[in-house]
Amino acid sequence: MMKKIFALLLLVSVSLISPAFSQKKPATPAEIPVVPGCGNPAARFEVKEGTSPHPVMPEPGKALVYFFQDDSQFASFPKPTDRVGIDGAWVGATHRDSYFYFSVDPGARHICVNWQGHEVFGERKPMAAMQFRPIAGGVYYFLAKDIYLPDVQGMRPLTLTQVSADQGELLIRTLDFTTSRRKK
Repeated sequence: MMKKIFALLLLVSVSLISPAFSQKKPATPAEIPVVPGCGNPAARFEVKEGTSPHPVMPEPGKALVYFFQDDSQFASFPKPTDRVGIDGAWVGATHRDSYFYFSVDPGARHICVNWQGHEVFGERKPMAAMQFRPIAGGVYYFLAKDIYLPDVQGMRPLTLTQVSADQGELLIRTLDFTTSRRKK
């Protein structure tokens, strides 16, 4: 009986001293923690040029978000596909100087953009994220710039910024509208 108590105390003390022994390590990409806003790293999208009448007003009780991809400083081919996530779920993707839009609920939201399957920079895929707080009836514009200039060292390959309504309207007129669907 004393040996069992000693073994139990030893086991408890080891797990208290080193929590790593009692923690489960991620086994699959779906279990790996992601950047706030990003979705499952294994998800892939097919992106196509589309035509769509642009909503003038957001859906009742929702906010409208436009997402733009700017590849004007990406001096390589093929151009990246940018996946866009909100609160841990992918909502769509763009490719080559394009944009799409989607609705979100009001409140604190995390938006993320991440290159899909592009391995220019080794194992790490460029990504950017930020938090924003949409209100019902609001319209928001986000611009991701994909950057790859082979002669420039120390640059950020992907930036995400929120832009003004005026800049958003200009981008709607100059970039291609796309639709995307998740590959199975």
